[in-house]
Amino acid sequence: MNLVYFIGAGPGDADLLTLKGARLLRQCRTVFAPTPFEVTFAEHLVAKKVLIPFDYFFTELLELLDQELRHGEVAFLVPGDLTFYSPFQALIDALGTRAAVVPGVGTANAASAWLKKTLDLPGVCNRALIVSPRTLGDAADAPTLAQLAAPGVAMLIYMNNIPLPQLCGQLRQGYGGAVPIAILHRLGLPGETVVTGDLDDIVAKVGDRDFFNLDGPVKRPALTLIIVGETLTATVDGSWWDWRREHLWRFRENGEGE
Repeated sequence: MNLVYFIGAGPGDADLLTLKGARLLRQCRTVFAPTPFEVTFAEHLVAKKVLIPFDYFFTELLELLDQELRHGEVAFLVPGDLTFYSPFQALIDALGTRAAVVPGVGTANAASAWLKKTLDLPGVCNRALIVSPRTLGDAADAPTLAQLAAPGVAMLIYMNNIPLPQLCGQLRQGYGGAVPIAILHRLGLPGETVVTGDLDDIVAKVGDRDFFNLDGPVKRPALTLIIVGETLTATVDGSWWDWRREHLWRFRENGEGE
């Protein structure tokens, strides 16, 4: 039975494709690649039938998949991967045993690497939250960003649809001050831009750049991630490492403390 592979494609940088993802992609005859992945993954798509999934309504897409599966295996290049805010869950559910999911390097992982920062840092940030204002707005009783933001929280914001000045105002209410913020736009893609600052100065630093695609006529995802939290500017010494070496790692080496 031919399968449809939903392959995590990270933020769109072909160098971040996993070895398993690349192997499965090679054996697929048809590939659904969201723009601009048909360009950034071009070397992996030679001689393949390449389609844009968002050009089809759901029923049309299922009918097309039935046709393509008669001739060979099919792949979807999934932005980030399936883990967060993925529109592909309905397809996977409809396909059932004909679907296989391959994890990839999510955008959050790529952003953390770009910034060279861990998001849960002892003594600085004790939890990381991944949220989208779009999904928070789906329910009247959902918490607001201001309620979720707090000292010690590293917050990753996907699919923002709130103007930046208003967003910063909500976050400042929760954090109680001007904590660091990073706006990461089109990571791994042409036009990659990263702007860092704090909740007081980031609006001025961004200026009139529409990183969230709020003003343009086309409302497709803007491929922008926001990270907020004290960990972005924190520095640490080796004391935490040495504590773990003494109290955790050493016992494992000696077979103690199991």
